[in-house]
Amino acid sequence: MSSPAPLLSVVIPTFNEVGRIEQTLRSADEYLRASGIASETIVIDNASSDGTADLVRRLFDGMTGSTVLVVEPCRGKGAAVKRGVLQSRGDFVVFLDADNATPLSEMERFWPFLSGGNDLVVGSRYIDPSLVAVRQRWSRIVLSRIGNAIIRLLLVPGIHDTQLGFKAFKGGVARDIFGRLVTERWAFDVELLLIARRRGYRIREVGVIWREQGGSHVRWTAYLTALLDVLRMRWRAWRGLYAA
Repeated sequence: MSSPAPLLSVVIPTFNEVGRIEQTLRSADEYLRASGIASETIVIDNASSDGTADLVRRLFDGMTGSTVLVVEPCRGKGAAVKRGVLQSRGDFVVFLDADNATPLSEMERFWPFLSGGNDLVVGSRYIDPSLVAVRQRWSRIVLSRIGNAIIRLLLVPGIHDTQLGFKAFKGGVARDIFGRLVTERWAFDVELLLIARRRGYRIREVGVIWREQGGSHVRWTAYLTALLDVLRMRWRAWRGLYAA
């Protein structure tokens, strides 16, 4: 007989994160223990070559709640998050980055909005800049701002920070959106927001703590790739492929 569904599913995509995933998992476990939330933690490891999966297995032994590690090649971050979300069972689902730039404890800012009628809550660096403890290099800030301006113009007006890797959903909403997701790489956040809008889901953007951690796997060419994916989304939207 299967166990009852947890209140919260935590999805973390990883790729060669042996130097950062321990802090992230220990921080998440500390929050889950203190809050008493019935939880499951799902790590999707994109076939890392640095021992990330082995480290996660060892850390899982002492963690609260149920734990799931999936090790398989994924075509990008979007594909990895999708894999984790579609496997989730929680009444609510959150995904966060493996670098702990925004710790799981920031869910405390989200709960009032999720219980207040919103279907999806988006973490943001731009709503309250005072919460950004360590900023990115100016060059990455400029590229990020330009990208967000294009995204708002073409696809999701009104959302200031589409790319922050900390988003929470009602469970059924998460699985519905990700079941329709096509984009597998960095721009998947944009597509999930576009789908949410087209499906009539209520979205709230909330300022969260964010710390630039360094050691990012994102190259500058990823910005170009993301822009191409955004243009593909615009084409799909024009053809009505995101209709509810």
